[in-house]
Amino acid sequence: MSSATSTVETEEHQALRTAVAALGQRYGREYLARVAREGGHPDELWAEAAKLGYLGVNLPEEYGGGGGGIAELSIVLEELGAAGCPLLMMVVSPAICGTVISRFGTAAQKQAWLPGLADGSRTMAFGITEPDAGSNSHRITTTARRDGDDWILTGRKVFISGVDIADATLIVGRTQDARSGRLKPCLFIVPRDAPGFARSVIDMELQAAEKQFELVLDEVRLPGDALVGDEDAGLLQLFAGLNPERIMTAAFAIGMGRYALAKAVDYAKTRQVWKEPIGAHQAVAHPLAAAHIELELARLMMQKAARLYDAGDDMGAGEAANMAKYAAGEACVRAVDQAVHTLGGNGLTREYGLASLITASRVARIAPVSREMILNFVSHQTLGLPKSY
Repeated sequence: MSSATSTVETEEHQALRTAVAALGQRYGREYLARVAREGGHPDELWAEAAKLGYLGVNLPEEYGGGGGGIAELSIVLEELGAAGCPLLMMVVSPAICGTVISRFGTAAQKQAWLPGLADGSRTMAFGITEPDAGSNSHRITTTARRDGDDWILTGRKVFISGVDIADATLIVGRTQDARSGRLKPCLFIVPRDAPGFARSVIDMELQAAEKQFELVLDEVRLPGDALVGDEDAGLLQLFAGLNPERIMTAAFAIGMGRYALAKAVDYAKTRQVWKEPIGAHQAVAHPLAAAHIELELARLMMQKAARLYDAGDDMGAGEAANMAKYAAGEACVRAVDQAVHTLGGNGLTREYGLASLITASRVARIAPVSREMILNFVSHQTLGLPKSY
């Protein structure tokens, strides 16, 4: 299935797409499904992607990365997704945590983490969502207080991906501003084996190798250098990680949508019920064409968001990243739905591998921020409409 990328992407980006697509094709959907069924992790694909330099393509060269940006990293994830084997931890480890540490970490933090994040030997999870806060980050109750030179963290997190395989979790807590008394967000590196740091698996219908966890931080003592960045920077540092997360979620969704659409197109070309393949009928062909258009439009917004972010325009990137995530989530759900519908009963069989995507595709509508909260963002920030909350 042809794509419109050649008109807007550099030769280097096109070459990266081609190379990653070849890697993805060697593994594919069945590999990832088998790993998930067996309760394992896609270690072989992760290691090979790391060895080829794809996992750290956005990280600084002086720490073993590729020196690129979110534009390149989103290409990697999209193409792996289009091959049926996306790596969810790419959204978290190099995109969120790697970006935050490379932008705001101390020299020691960068040296300790970036080489490992770049070569795939170390991974980091990201913990922001809480049971009672949901999308309202101002209601985060995980608090950090000073105790001499140390920090003491207490709180709970929920729906945190891959904590069991991550060497540490970048936790969003809140510290008290001595001048105003208000709580402000801060980021802390919490090692997996830190005393008082407990995790429990959330039983999900979603079939994925990466498990979801609820975390409890019970008086977790951390050294002073566990704090990433300036204690006073607050939201600036937080959104430095959240904008790449939205862009990478868009890449995840676009890749999934492309995978489902390709399966449906192939089926529509070959499945014959009357004298012509079913793809000759406009009732089948037009919805697939519309799905392709929506995915291409979402990709263009994702590319805009990545370019703005990599250029240092955090405000512009915030708007575009939210729009890209919204568009990609909607396009992915519709592409998967239409793909399943095109295959009829076969779309619900394990053999064709589309049924599990019905659940998976909803993730891009829900996480890391719901489509309704994105519409709130656009209505308030872009259109200037008043808030109801």
